[in-house]
Amino acid sequence: MGFRIEGAVALVTGANRGIGEALVDALFAKGAAKVYAGARQVSDLAALQARHGHKLVPVQLDVTQPSDIQAAAARAQDVSLLINNAGVAAHMGPDFADPTWLSAGRAEMDVNYFGTLQMMQAFAPILGRNGGGAIANVASVASLVSFPPFMAYSASKSATHSVTQAARLLLSGQGTQVFGIYPGPVDTRMAEQVPFEKATPAAAAQAMVQDIEAGVEEIFPDPIAKEFGRLWSGEPKALEAHVAQMMAA
Repeated sequence: MGFRIEGAVALVTGANRGIGEALVDALFAKGAAKVYAGARQVSDLAALQARHGHKLVPVQLDVTQPSDIQAAAARAQDVSLLINNAGVAAHMGPDFADPTWLSAGRAEMDVNYFGTLQMMQAFAPILGRNGGGAIANVASVASLVSFPPFMAYSASKSATHSVTQAARLLLSGQGTQVFGIYPGPVDTRMAEQVPFEKATPAAAAQAMVQDIEAGVEEIFPDPIAKEFGRLWSGEPKALEAHVAQMMAA
């Protein structure tokens, strides 16, 4: 069962740049009636507001702040699609003993896992009242296998994957569809140091929205992601070996 974008009201977190900004554009291209665009600084949404006018509603939203989440939920009572896109990669490095992994990992878990969970908890009752709706969580191929240079980020995205699976089961009774999105490298500021071929944010976002409409529960929106998805679904240990080969190259 897919989710119809045309006429829908969506909320996208981390909408000020990268994948989030591209998702807003892709939703409107598919006929969304309104999009609440969440960002820590509303002023960062000026370009989106200029493109989409009154159909775009800027929302101050730091997903680590319960007060911001509560205010967003109180304001956006008509939402039928929640896209949890806000994410952070706080550290990259080769040294397993680096103490920075601990502080970075806490920051990444706070946004990537706890922020996603808090948003789902706040909006699930709204979606239920609006007929069920849908949630789409932007995770990562690093949810499925760890990338050693991003080991804390990988762990936080693995937690995102896990809570997505739990929400899919727990919210099915109210008719809420839950999608997990697992992009590979995308050409955003967060991925500047990633030394792999990257999809454009626009291409990735368009594929994400297309698969939400098609009802694909695990979405792999770019060529690298599709290869990871193929290995994960059939040979998980081979996926670990595949990453090791990528790191060596």
